[in-house]
Amino acid sequence: DADALVVRSKTRVNRDLLAGSSVSFVGTATAGYDHFDTDWLSAEGIAWSAAAGCNANSVAEYVTAALLCLAQRHAFRLEGLTLGVIGVGQVGRRVVRKAAALGLRVLQNDPPRRIAEGAPELIALEEVLAGADILTMHVPLTDSGPFATRRMADARLMERLKPGAIFINASRGEVVDEEDLRMALESGQIAHAVLDVWDDEPRWNAGLMALCDLGTPHIAGYSYDGKLEGTAMIYREACRFFEVAPTWDPASRRPPAPVPEIRLEPGGREDESVLWDVVRRVYDIEADDRALREGPARESERAERFDRLRKNYPDRREFPNTTIRLVGPAPSLQRKLEGLGFRVTPAG
Repeated sequence: DADALVVRSKTRVNRDLLAGSSVSFVGTATAGYDHFDTDWLSAEGIAWSAAAGCNANSVAEYVTAALLCLAQRHAFRLEGLTLGVIGVGQVGRRVVRKAAALGLRVLQNDPPRRIAEGAPELIALEEVLAGADILTMHVPLTDSGPFATRRMADARLMERLKPGAIFINASRGEVVDEEDLRMALESGQIAHAVLDVWDDEPRWNAGLMALCDLGTPHIAGYSYDGKLEGTAMIYREACRFFEVAPTWDPASRRPPAPVPEIRLEPGGREDESVLWDVVRRVYDIEADDRALREGPARESERAERFDRLRKNYPDRREFPNTTIRLVGPAPSLQRKLEGLGFRVTPAG
């Protein structure tokens, strides 16, 4: 007898679920909606809504943490390298801004936006692949049209990257051909990989994980702030649809940040080393990797663990919730910290 249904990213909303029900509004408190059969919903007159952009900053912070982690782990500098961003929507735009704060040169590819807007910074895929030292995927999952994304990251794409490139996927697992990525890692065509999403979730490829630097259980967008904003967006849409006044205040649900303040003394260290120390205190991406990597060996148990890690994910707060008390003048470091979203003030 429900009038509305609200889900997150794993509930398939289609004829099998809703045929014959009283549901007239469906919302997903996530940015993506490929788990919705939108054609069927529209044909049935069922309104639907997704929370576009709700977790975009969370994903961009995940990519930031991954980049800094790889640079420190493998002793290279990000500044001066070239980052290719495939898909420059809500997430991709934020990744571009944070990458610029890190001193990365950025190449952007988004054919649908290029056609719609004619933005000159959006260039051909071939140019991005030829120039990128690092490639990060932020595309929706689509199966049709001239720019379908399912399995777009395949052997042909990887062969066009610079040898020894870095590959990151925090969009949808199905946009990557996992077997082709495995072979590219084994051959050294791709030197390092970071995967937050997997082709057959909650089952995930343990053999591929063993070759990746970082692998996580689809939690890049799982900051507390992102999840709360997704819920709030769908709540407001439901209120609008049913023509009732909103009464719930999402701000009342925000707990104190686990790391509200960091007193920072750079001490003459390189900016990237300091940035990594700050970022991992606020978001420890390596802990998320360990939580998945060190799980059980049996596939069925690994799938259960994947789901359990997502359902019981700790309250990760986004960078703007932490204030950096900076000791001494460090204008370059301050600009980078602010560019990543931290609040920065002089230490008292």
